[in-house]
Amino acid sequence: MQTPRIAIIGAGLMGVGIATHFARHGHSVLLRDVSAERLADVPVIAKSILEELSAAGSFDAAETTAVLQRIKTSDSLADVAGATLLIEAIPERLALKHALYAELESIVSPDTIIASNTSGFPPDQLAQGMTHPERLLIAHFWNPPHLIPLVELVPGEKTEPSCVQAVQGALQVMDLEVVLLKHAIPGFIGNRLQFAVLREALHIVQSGAASPEDVDRVMRASLGRRYSMVGPLEAADMGGLDTFLDIASHLMPVLAKDEDVLNALRERVAQGKTGLRSGAGFYAWDEERKARIAKRRTHQLSHALRP
Repeated sequence: MQTPRIAIIGAGLMGVGIATHFARHGHSVLLRDVSAERLADVPVIAKSILEELSAAGSFDAAETTAVLQRIKTSDSLADVAGATLLIEAIPERLALKHALYAELESIVSPDTIIASNTSGFPPDQLAQGMTHPERLLIAHFWNPPHLIPLVELVPGEKTEPSCVQAVQGALQVMDLEVVLLKHAIPGFIGNRLQFAVLREALHIVQSGAASPEDVDRVMRASLGRRYSMVGPLEAADMGGLDTFLDIASHLMPVLAKDEDVLNALRERVAQGKTGLRSGAGFYAWDEERKARIAKRRTHQLSHALRP
């Protein structure tokens, strides 16, 4: 397979993270953004990612300069014209994405693949109005992409299978877990699982049965560890489907099924408690808590990503 010429549009944390991962695996990457401020931050953010990987022992710090040199930046859309694989990582506003695709199709080859990193929009909605909708698919990287290896590929109704195969092949050789959905579903796979767990976590807290701290402690000390080794369906097989059926038959009817649990989020958002960025959410995000999370990340990196 021919090595793709890669451009990433959007220099937010996801765009820089994806670009750094490509660069770590030998690819030259052009990272384009309209913001000069974000582009100026790219080397700093990319270097901090490499430093984190180096501290965990999963990256040779001696390679840092070479990796950073593979990441070029530009504020001109015309500079991506020669790319054969474009990864779109701009904000989640449909009109903004449609406008970008219209511009891209006027300057890139008809064979250039456009892969959106969206976590919410279905591919057919993204492709509305495109001259070549067969070139578009979703490649949903997870945050942070240097730590979470999953990429969900989601083709649309008109996506050319050869485009899917090309993106799948390019990503699979870069230490990524590439999962191809047979057809689009809201939230894809990962977010559906994530929000099913979040619904029940919110329900438990809202019912007064346990504190946020205890809910998170249970997840980290049990399912979090188990699911790093086996998935939920593997775990059911290993535990015995007859046993899981018995438990599910009396437990599933009492699990949260409504959206009332969203009030726990609405109340905090209304108070300006949006989480880490505001300094408070379910927790107070002081420096001590941030340091604990950073320590856990380093521990996980050192165990999960060491060559």
